[in-house]
Amino acid sequence: MMSTALPASNGTAAGRSALVGRLASYGTLIGLVGLIVLFAALKPQVFLTPVNFTNILEQISILAMIAAVQTVVMVVGDFDLSVGSLASLVGVITAQLLVGGMNPVLAVAFGLLAGVVAGAINGFLVAYLGLSAFIATLATMTSFAGAALYLSDGATVFGLPESFVWLGQGRIGPVPVPVIIAVLLALIVWFLLSKTVIGRAWYAVGGNAEAARLSGVKTRAVRFSAFLVSGFGAALAGIVLTARLASGHPSAADAFMLSSIAAVFLGITLSRAGQPTIGGTAVGLGIVGVLSNGLNIMQVNSYVQQILTGLIIVLAVSLSRLSRKRR
Repeated sequence: MMSTALPASNGTAAGRSALVGRLASYGTLIGLVGLIVLFAALKPQVFLTPVNFTNILEQISILAMIAAVQTVVMVVGDFDLSVGSLASLVGVITAQLLVGGMNPVLAVAFGLLAGVVAGAINGFLVAYLGLSAFIATLATMTSFAGAALYLSDGATVFGLPESFVWLGQGRIGPVPVPVIIAVLLALIVWFLLSKTVIGRAWYAVGGNAEAARLSGVKTRAVRFSAFLVSGFGAALAGIVLTARLASGHPSAADAFMLSSIAAVFLGITLSRAGQPTIGGTAVGLGIVGVLSNGLNIMQVNSYVQQILTGLIIVLAVSLSRLSRKRR
């Protein structure tokens, strides 16, 4: 009788384990639906409106740009802690060029170039000098923040032309321009990750860098290219944010770094391989956006919102590790 009881017990334990694994895998999606249901029940007249959902998309559009390129860096197994301060720095540079009379198209192009150069610095430090991504981008984060304060003298840069401000405040039909830009960038990143050779190389390096190297992948160049993409995306986000605010502020985008990492980690739980994906990051962004919007509607203190953001990151990492252990 003992011999028949043990398999049953083991089977029950295996069933529970599988159930926990499935719940962990879909926990992020369940969390998003749960938040929507919660705020819809608490404030249906305000939350459940097309205008509010458009507001949510507009509110997370800048974060979405940064999270999309943060996804690329995390695919190769690294972090980019400098994305927020780089976005702020590029915003200040672009604003000063515009105030100085430069053509808006040229100013935007110069800002994007500055972002790519900054990304190249990060990539060189990590891929070729062998510094850990955490240390390298923590150092450049501090440097970029200091450069933004130095260039702006710690003050906000005003007086931007309307043609530029349209990038952040304009609409094409009912859709805000920042939302369109964020969606286009996300689609480009999705295409790179899923349909190109470089995308497969990014995943290979992130999965096992040594195995990828032995397979002929130029791991240093691959990691370097991921930081180039990150620099470009952070610069684009900084430019659009500057247009949205109609001013260049030296710390306007600093807080986006933490939220972008939270969004990517939340999305990892949806991947069977435990890898970052654009689809997963989009769900993570949905949680961050809906939570922020709902708490604002409920008039929750902004400091409490910061506490909840920190808890989200802890939850994201926990779910990610749990889902990988159950596979």
